[in-house]
Amino acid sequence: MEAGDDAPLELPQAFAAAYQELRRLARARLYRGGRNTVLDTTALVHEVYLKLSRHSGVAFPDRARFLAYAGRAMRSIIVDMVRQRQTERAGGDLALLTLTGDVADALPAQEEHILRVHEALDAMGGVDPRMAQVVEMRYFAGMSDTEIATALGVTDRTVRRDWVQARLFLAEALR
Repeated sequence: MEAGDDAPLELPQAFAAAYQELRRLARARLYRGGRNTVLDTTALVHEVYLKLSRHSGVAFPDRARFLAYAGRAMRSIIVDMVRQRQTERAGGDLALLTLTGDVADALPAQEEHILRVHEALDAMGGVDPRMAQVVEMRYFAGMSDTEIATALGVTDRTVRRDWVQARLFLAEALR
């Protein structure tokens, strides 16, 4: 996926070219999970491939768009796994029987934070979709301002301005 290549890459080539970078991004996203980590690095990267491969004939015009798409898939997978663990922790479809009134399973802080960030990003997307894309690309795909600007067709300065506004929005939403 060289910058000068004009031919779009199919998923296997794009994925193979970015595999080590995707592992680095996955490791960074899962780093703070400790023992409560939803997935391990390799599993998350492979889940991203499976999710992307469900769309037959997908081709990526450049590295930036592939990483943006992979970052969105990574976010989706992490949020889905956290929700699944919450459901299992709450008993899934089993009948709930409480033996004492003071027994409660609190969510690990990391999982609760992931869901709150996801909800805040959804709310941000309703207000300013490009700003939400900047957060996804920067946080989940690990892209630089220049790469994000190229993928979105805007200037670096616009990306930096969106990032500042997004941080303020997220800080308020997560307060």
